[in-house]
Amino acid sequence: MGIILAIISGVLMSIQGVFNTNVTKVSNIWVSNSWVQFTGLLVCLFFWLLTGRDHMGKIFEVDNKLYLLGGVFGAFIVYTVIRSISDLGPCFAIMLILIAQVSVAYLIEVLGLFSVEKVGFEWVKLIGFALMVIGIIVFKWDRVS
Repeated sequence: MGIILAIISGVLMSIQGVFNTNVTKVSNIWVSNSWVQFTGLLVCLFFWLLTGRDHMGKIFEVDNKLYLLGGVFGAFIVYTVIRSISDLGPCFAIMLILIAQVSVAYLIEVLGLFSVEKVGFEWVKLIGFALMVIGIIVFKWDRVS
């Protein structure tokens, strides 16, 4: 199930980035970002009402209050995705975003940051990362040569 959800997430993130970039063409980037966050809030509240309604105050019981900044990251994620897709095009922008996500996620795992279980460094994963970078170079070969 995790694999299917990860694929769906990637599909939705790519489509959302293009949608948000198109909305920004007729609006301000921060107005577009606000709309994205507002409609996301409405969907979340709908599903919260539909699925049990745990007390909202429980969220503040999280051990590290720093983790409550996810929404702040979300606003900047939407902003940076819109700008990168606008400047680079959807495919190249998403490729670079994925490289950044994979490298930071692996660093988080290797260092055991943010309460994530620490894993050992593996050269084969570094080689996989290098292949992703080579893939971007091949993808953009026409601009390199």
